[in-house]
Amino acid sequence: MAGRMNGIGPDVRWQGITEGTAVFEGGNSREFNTGEWATVQPVFHADKCKQCLLCVPVCPDSSIPVMDYKRMDFDFDHCKGCGICVKSCPFGAIEMEGVK
Repeated sequence: MAGRMNGIGPDVRWQGITEGTAVFEGGNSREFNTGEWATVQPVFHADKCKQCLLCVPVCPDSSIPVMDYKRMDFDFDHCKGCGICVKSCPFGAIEMEGVK
């Protein structure tokens, strides 16, 4: 079954796609921009952030990039707007707002 993900396109019939909830390849989430599902999204306030990085490991979509031990702004291509990061931030550096 490995490699079936690469063949999915507009001409593929339902019999040619993978079953729902089945994972046939590891690490393929980078291939799918799932952020378009979001109705709300986090807003990062860099001036309030203390770079504790408590938000990074709780993000289920790995949408908080870190570079040189500092968190960057959100990866909205993959963020689904769950808000877990808001709850994990003790400094109020993350808030949720409607998608524009």
